[in-house]
Amino acid sequence: MTGLDAVRLNFSPGALHLLNAILGIVMFSVAIDLSPRDFRPLVRRPWALIVGFASQFLVLPALTFGLVLALKPSPSIALGLILVAACPGGNVSNFFTHRAGGNTALSVSLTAFATVAAIVLTPLNIAFWGSLYPPTRTLLHATHIDPVSVAITVGVMLLLPLIAGIALNHYRYDLTTRIRDPLKWVSMAIFVAFVALSLSANWSYFVQFVGLIAGMVVMHNALAFAGGYGTATLARLSPFDRRAITIETGIQNSGLGLVLIFAFFGGLGGMAIVAAFWGIWHIIAGFTISTVMSRKEAAR
Repeated sequence: MTGLDAVRLNFSPGALHLLNAILGIVMFSVAIDLSPRDFRPLVRRPWALIVGFASQFLVLPALTFGLVLALKPSPSIALGLILVAACPGGNVSNFFTHRAGGNTALSVSLTAFATVAAIVLTPLNIAFWGSLYPPTRTLLHATHIDPVSVAITVGVMLLLPLIAGIALNHYRYDLTTRIRDPLKWVSMAIFVAFVALSLSANWSYFVQFVGLIAGMVVMHNALAFAGGYGTATLARLSPFDRRAITIETGIQNSGLGLVLIFAFFGGLGGMAIVAAFWGIWHIIAGFTISTVMSRKEAAR
C-alpha cells in the first residue's frame, strides 16, 4: 500500500479505552430518556420502524457500495465509507429530529433498536459489502477482521449502557430527571473535546489528506440523507415520520466507526480520516437540514 492506505494514525490503547468509555456514557445519556412504554406504540404500529431499519441497514450500505463503484477511491477510503454506512444512527440524530419538528419518539426508538441490531448487522454489513469490492476485500483479508469480535465490542460499548440507562430511568425516574440534560451536554462536550485532541495529535495527516476525502464524504452524507428521505417517501410515511427517518439515516455513529477502525484496523489512515470528517460534516449537514425543515410544520 502507498500514500493514504499506508498511513497509521497515532492512537494509543489507552486512548481507545477512553473513547470506548466516552461513547458508553453518550449512549447511557440517551438511554436514561427512554422507558419500555416509549416502544409500545411502535410495536403496535411497526411500519415506520421497519422502514427506518431498512433505510439504515439495507438502503444506505447499498447506496454506499454504488458510490464506491462509481468513484473507485483508494481501498482504505472505500472501506471507511462502507464501515461508516454499516454503523447505527448517531445519538445526535434525536436532537436534530426534535429540532426539525419530526417524530422524535420514532428517532429515539430507531437509535435504540438500531444499536441493538448493530451487534449483528454492523459486522455483517462490513464483511458483506467490503468483500464485494476487490480492493476492500484484500484489505479485509489483510487485517483478519473477526465479525464476532466486532459484535462483542459493539455490544459491550452500546448495548450495556442502553440497558443500564433504561433500567435506571424505570426504577429511579427522580434521579434521571435531575441528571438527564446535564449528562447529555457534558458527555457530548467530552466526546467533541476528545475528537479535537485526537485530530490535533494527527493534524499533519489530516491536513495532508482531508482534501482527498472531503468531497466524497460530503457526497456520501448527502446520499444518506437522500436515501432516508426517498425510502420514507416510497413507503408513504407521513412528513412527520419522514423527517425522523431522513435524519436518522443521515446521522451515523461515526464515533463507533472510529473505535472499530482503531481496534480492528490499526488506525488505517483512509478509514480513520473518513470517519473523523464524517463526524464533523454530518453535524453541519444535520444542523442545516433540521433548520430548513423546522420552517414548516410537518403533517402527521
